[in-house]
Amino acid sequence: MIAFLTPGLRFFHQGQLEGKTKRVSPHLVRAPGEAADPSLRQLYSRLQKVLRLPAVRDGAWSLLQCAPAWDSNPTWDDFLAFSWQAPDGQRLLVAVNYSDHQAQCYVRLPFADLSGRAVRLKDLIGAASYDRDGGELVTRGLYLDLSPWGHHVFQLRVR
Repeated sequence: MIAFLTPGLRFFHQGQLEGKTKRVSPHLVRAPGEAADPSLRQLYSRLQKVLRLPAVRDGAWSLLQCAPAWDSNPTWDDFLAFSWQAPDGQRLLVAVNYSDHQAQCYVRLPFADLSGRAVRLKDLIGAASYDRDGGELVTRGLYLDLSPWGHHVFQLRVR
């Protein structure tokens, strides 16, 4: 998620979008037989849809600060979070637990206009969908509790 949803060129190796995991040098001109992984294929299909969104193609990227979920919990430092905002107002929030253990944090959203409004966060990669108070998202932040290497790619919509 980090490599494909931060600014810059995005490269996929041959067979990656079909869920194949063996990387083959293009100089070999042949590859061993490998069955496609349906779950990886579905993940990359959803990721490609996200990559086509105006927010990711033409939007402004911003690194976000993560904060401890509670005192004496150092796992907030395992998160990487950033947002995309398109010229048309479309907004995305990407959060990744970049560790091999469960982690929790709060991520404050940089969109002051959300205060006083209800916001729906819909994960475009997974199945999660949450309704939250915009003021809470801006002041305290969105609480995240993610499994090892877990991630969310939330689309934000004012309700």
